[in-house]
Amino acid sequence: MTVRAQATEVVRIVLVDDHEIMRQGLRSVLEREVDLLVAGEAGTGAEAMDVVARMHPQIVLLDLKLSTSSDSEGIELCRELTERYPEIAVLVLTTFLDEQLVLRAIRAGARGYVVKDVDTSGLVRAIRDVVRGGSAFDARSAAAVVRGLNAAEPEPEAELTGRELEVLRLLAGGLSNRLIGERLYISETTAKFHVGNILRKLGVTRRAEAVYEASKAGLI
Repeated sequence: MTVRAQATEVVRIVLVDDHEIMRQGLRSVLEREVDLLVAGEAGTGAEAMDVVARMHPQIVLLDLKLSTSSDSEGIELCRELTERYPEIAVLVLTTFLDEQLVLRAIRAGARGYVVKDVDTSGLVRAIRDVVRGGSAFDARSAAAVVRGLNAAEPEPEAELTGRELEVLRLLAGGLSNRLIGERLYISETTAKFHVGNILRKLGVTRRAEAVYEASKAGLI
């Protein structure tokens, strides 16, 4: 009887990465561990859904970039996997480290986010943490989560009201909250409230950034 067969619980993993050489390297590294088994591989989202349906893994190790046309195609795959198979844990293993990308992955259902230059022991530890029901982030992705949560986030579906557009145009003219209030016959406190809503909806923290984002969006 082999050592693997004697193991009480073997974690079945599906690797999803568009580079075959990366999948081969991961398989070689992971299968040195007696409790880890690479049950399948996929290079595209469609292949991944097929392999997961057939292999029933506990973990999907997912790269976010699955084609040359998008750096985050894996986000939608992560969402589809977690919605269809809530019992499966998705652990992102990718090259890209950006706070908004990390947050998007978490919102899509990922249980962890690890950058590809992680060492072997760190990756194995992350897999085991996730399969035990925890979450796993390396030091840099954890810091990115903190930065992202502390920053104002855009609300793409939240449209500016007519009054907010008026305030925005005056912001673009460099007016202070007091002067905006005087121009629109509202109190300085009310003007400040509108400015705060504009910053939140545009996903920025400073007035100059709001004007820049609004100009890019054609709002002013």
